[in-house]
Order: sequence, then structure tokens, then C-alpha cells
Amino acid sequence: MSTESSMGKIFTTLTVTNRIDQANAKNGLIPEEKVRSIRLENVLVDTGATTLCLPGEAIAKLGLELLEEVQVATAGGFQKARIFRDASIALLGREGSFECLELPGGKDALLGVIPMEALGIEPDLSNQTLKRLPSKSTDTYLTILQTAASDPILDFRLLILA
Repeated sequence: MSTESSMGKIFTTLTVTNRIDQANAKNGLIPEEKVRSIRLENVLVDTGATTLCLPGEAIAKLGLELLEEVQVATAGGFQKARIFRDASIALLGREGSFECLELPGGKDALLGVIPMEALGIEPDLSNQTLKRLPSKSTDTYLTILQTAASDPILDFRLLILA
């Protein structure tokens, strides 16, 4: 998936797939060709957005399931929006499943910071592109922080008892 720049903004191409369809195809419940997936061009990389934001038309094509209706903060104030689940995205050779927020009207999709961080992808603003963070060696973006005095088994037991 390549990225392109326009007037100081970062745009990318994103493939979004219905994760439930993927699982059903993997388990032989539906044929692979019935998996709903779309390729979106000109997806704006928006570091001011927290999550993946898709137009209603894209959500309908994917057949995503409604999770809940929420209030969201927008540049124009607070408004109601719907959150859908099980959108699997593929970007720069990495994949992950995320919730997505429905954008009002027929606007272009936005890629927020949570999916980028989870996939180990960050904007390179000086070059107006996206870059993959390393996933191997000591430079990995994947981390588990634990203090020296912490006992992981005890911590796990405490979580279960809580």
C-alpha cells in the first residue's frame, strides 16, 4: 500500500475487510469469494482522529455490525455517531481488526492513531508518508513493560481475583 502527499497532508490506500466474513471463510462456512472487502483510495492519515473512520457507504458494503451509538467531539462540536465492529485493515503489509466510527455524509475515510499504533505504523511528516516501525530486534515497537520487583504470575492472579 503506497502513500502519497498533497498540500502537507498524508494520504494512503487502505484495504478494509469484514473480519467475520474472513473467519467464516476460513472455517468453511462461506466461500472465499463471499468475503466482503473494499480498497479505499485517498484515506487521510489524521493524527487528530483516534480510530478508523469510514463513510456509511463503505460500512454498508462491508456489512459491519453496529456496536453502539456515541457522542463524538468534532471540529463543529459534539454530535451522535455510530461505532461498528470487526473492520480488518491491511496497510503496509500489516493487518489488524478494529472498531470504526461512521463518518457523516459521503466523506473520505480517515485513519486515526489507534490503528496506526497497533500496526506499528507512524506518519513521517517530513517526507509526508507512512513508515513501518521495526517489529523485530531490540528496536521493536511491541513492548511489555514490567518492573523488576513485579511477579508476572502474582500479577496475573491478582487480576483474576479482582
